[in-house]
Amino acid sequence: MDKTDITAKMDALIAAAKRCFELGLQTNAGGNLSVLLNSGAAIVIKPSGVGFNECTRENLQVVHLDGRIEPSSHKPSKDLDFHLDLYRIRDDIKAIVHCHSPWATGYASANIEIPCLTVQTIEKIGRMPLIPLSPQGGPQTEIEISPVFRDPKIVAAVLANHGTVGVGSTLMKAQYLAEIIEETAQIAYVRDTLLAAHGKTAADLPRYGTAADARAAG
Repeated sequence: MDKTDITAKMDALIAAAKRCFELGLQTNAGGNLSVLLNSGAAIVIKPSGVGFNECTRENLQVVHLDGRIEPSSHKPSKDLDFHLDLYRIRDDIKAIVHCHSPWATGYASANIEIPCLTVQTIEKIGRMPLIPLSPQGGPQTEIEISPVFRDPKIVAAVLANHGTVGVGSTLMKAQYLAEIIEETAQIAYVRDTLLAAHGKTAADLPRYGTAADARAAG
């Protein structure tokens, strides 16, 4: 494996993890991030028990797509299997940011799909499917998550009672989606609160994410 690439990917993951922590998208040691190496044969991922703000080159793991873990003193992430599977089923996925952001997870815990309310969410995301818990009531695994992401149009999803998933061609693009999901959940809550306060039950939603799309459709 290319050690220079591994180091670069580790540094990118550390930067994204710290950004998540600083923005309040993740506290303690939950959630995880991963990024595919240029070879496409392995990933760098945050292991279990390591906080987003504590990620270092020394505690990140390198895991092959077949599940083999390079020597490490840390336990693998509980969500490792779904990360690996998303890379296997989608060639366009090069990075994954999974966090337990509170506003979005609040909607997910209420079993409410977060609507795409803004032109940005329509342009960048389109739809954020709500993926239910496993049939046993446990956290979602590749069995529940992968079928949703087999649709190439899906770049973000919310896991019921769990958190969010954003995918992209780079860690920063996946990170931006995680941020947009949380921002949209906040906007949705404010909108719904204001509608209720003013005796309204609905409000218009944008149909297009860009002016160019709107003109093309018209």
